[in-house]
Amino acid sequence: MSDYKDVYFTSKDGLRLYARDYAATLPSSKLPIICIHGLTRNSADFNELAPLLAQQGRRVIAVDVRGRGRSQHAQQVAHYHPWVYANDIVSLADQLGIKRAVFIGTSMGGLITMTLALRKSKLIAAAVLNDVGPKLSQKGLDRIAGYAGDGMHCANWEQAREYIKRINRSAFPNNTDAEWDKWAQRAFAENAQGELELQYDPLIATPLKTGKLKATSWLGRWAFKRLSRSRPCLLVRGSISDLLEDEQANYMKQVCPQLQYVEVPQIGHAPMLTEPEAQQALQNFLQQVE
Repeated sequence: MSDYKDVYFTSKDGLRLYARDYAATLPSSKLPIICIHGLTRNSADFNELAPLLAQQGRRVIAVDVRGRGRSQHAQQVAHYHPWVYANDIVSLADQLGIKRAVFIGTSMGGLITMTLALRKSKLIAAAVLNDVGPKLSQKGLDRIAGYAGDGMHCANWEQAREYIKRINRSAFPNNTDAEWDKWAQRAFAENAQGELELQYDPLIATPLKTGKLKATSWLGRWAFKRLSRSRPCLLVRGSISDLLEDEQANYMKQVCPQLQYVEVPQIGHAPMLTEPEAQQALQNFLQQVE
């Protein structure tokens, strides 16, 4: 048996979207947590973190952003956009009866969380930004653009593992093959032809590949200021990240002096949040938010 239940909800434009709902393992009045994954990922990225948070008395919702996992694909490429994604999260919260939550956003999930601060700020009680911010390194964006949306198909799980290893090895130099196998299981699923294919619509990468997703923007900087101004915020950064380097992290600290910060050693973009340093920082952070 899984330790979560499947939840389906409907977006404003009629898509059937999916999330995993992990119940708190202990009776608790603590605020729930909404986890949002990165660009080419899905809710399975939190299949180790979410149970740990549930054991701390938190209900955890891990969403498949539209076009990923078990959520339907967008009907228009233009709808693969942070503002639309943020609207989907509002729909999720409304349909589950969640008035306020702690948000954990990895990479794109952090951008969605910042956008949500402009869309429905009161929904966010506190926020964890995982290796992302209002200013990004072009080097990291270029690397991600080099593989995102390539529509990879694999004949077997060994090929899937090697693909995941190839595109992520620089960020996780110490991963074992067993860890890469877990990543492949999260990223790929068998299609009707018996092939393994990535669990996302290749068109999600269009804004990145066409240059519409910029390394920084005035709207992004405003969104971060809005997010961090009046609520607890934690920035988690991989020490060898090529998307959020020292320059971008230092900018965030200057804009938000009260920003809590942890660096995960020998990890790039983006930490899985199960690393000891990340776990301790998350535990300390969540103790401040009931």
